[in-house]
Order: sequence, then C-alpha cells, then structure tokens
Amino acid sequence: MTETAPSKRYIVVAGNIGCGKSTLTRMLAESLDAEPYFEAVDGNPYLADFYGDMTTWSFHLQVYFLSKRFEAHRQIATSPQAVVQDRSIYEDAEIFARNLHLQGLMHDRDYANYEALYHTMLRFCPPPDLVVYLQASLPTLQRRIALRGRDYEQAIPVDYLSRLNTLYDDWIGTFDRCPVLTLPADELDFVQSVADRDRVLEAIAASR
Repeated sequence: MTETAPSKRYIVVAGNIGCGKSTLTRMLAESLDAEPYFEAVDGNPYLADFYGDMTTWSFHLQVYFLSKRFEAHRQIATSPQAVVQDRSIYEDAEIFARNLHLQGLMHDRDYANYEALYHTMLRFCPPPDLVVYLQASLPTLQRRIALRGRDYEQAIPVDYLSRLNTLYDDWIGTFDRCPVLTLPADELDFVQSVADRDRVLEAIAASR
C-alpha cells in the first residue's frame, strides 16, 4: 500500500498572471507522471469583454471561473492518479474576486452572492497535498505577458498586477489548508535550465 500514495498526490501551482504557472504545470505533470489540469482560458466567453469593461463583466467572469474550477476540483478529488493543477479555486475567490470588490469593480451585492457560492463549494473540495507558489516581480510578469502575446492581456494595467501581487503574498502567508512551497519565479527558467528543473523537483520531493 505504501507504493500507491505518491500516485494520488494533488499539487496546485499558484501565482499571478504571467508568472509561469502553465509552464511549471506541464513540467511537473511530465516529470511526476501526473495529469495536468489547466486554467480555462481558451474558449472563455467573458475574458476579452472583462478586460475591456471590468465593472460590467467582473461577476460573470468570476462565476465562470469558479464553476470551471469547482468542476475540475471534483474531478481531481476522484482521480486515481497524481494531478498538477494550474491555479486553484482558492485563488479565484481569495485573490481575483476579492481584488475586484476592493477596487469597486464588483458590486457589494454581487460579491456577497459570489462569496456565499464559493464557501458552499468549499465544503465539497478536499484540499490539495501541496501548493507551489510562484512568486514573481512586476517586471517579470510584464515581460512574460508580452512574450506569450495574448491580445486581451496586453492592456492589463500595471497597478492591477501590482494589487494582485500584494493579495497573493497576503493570501499565501495565511493559507493553512495544506503545505506551501514558495519558489522565486524571477530566478527560475523551467524551459531552458535543467538545473532549475532539478531544483524545483528536489524541493517538491522534500516537501512531503
């Protein structure tokens, strides 16, 4: 029975827009023989509209993300194999929806409705085994966003990214549902550096 435990490990890769979550998710899934779960970006019917008018579309966007993340979380909970997930249900609520409300871009009534739905969903979401937090500076985020070339992301305001960074650091400092491994994304190159990949894998192995 001791041999089956690693096959069921559930790892979340967390971090701000452009920090390298998808790249790290792919790398970990391949290295750990795990199933990757990626954020629902392609085909999202609200994302482009949201970046054009955040106040009008914030609630719609966040409920869409929440429903997709809940669906993925439930699938992960019943999966017999290891899973690496690109962003978690916690981040949707604790970072992105919270930020929109704090900025006045999500109305109080909508935010209260969203929070009630989120906390109801959490009762059906067993926690991951590990959260890997990619901590990145604003220059790194801006550079990587520009490189991947998604049109709707090019107009993201710098102060928006900055506020998300602050909320991420605050959230990860109090998150206690499972162990957290914080990685300095500014200093790591998962694509080009074998040494960096080995460094990350060693840190994850040591986090058990």
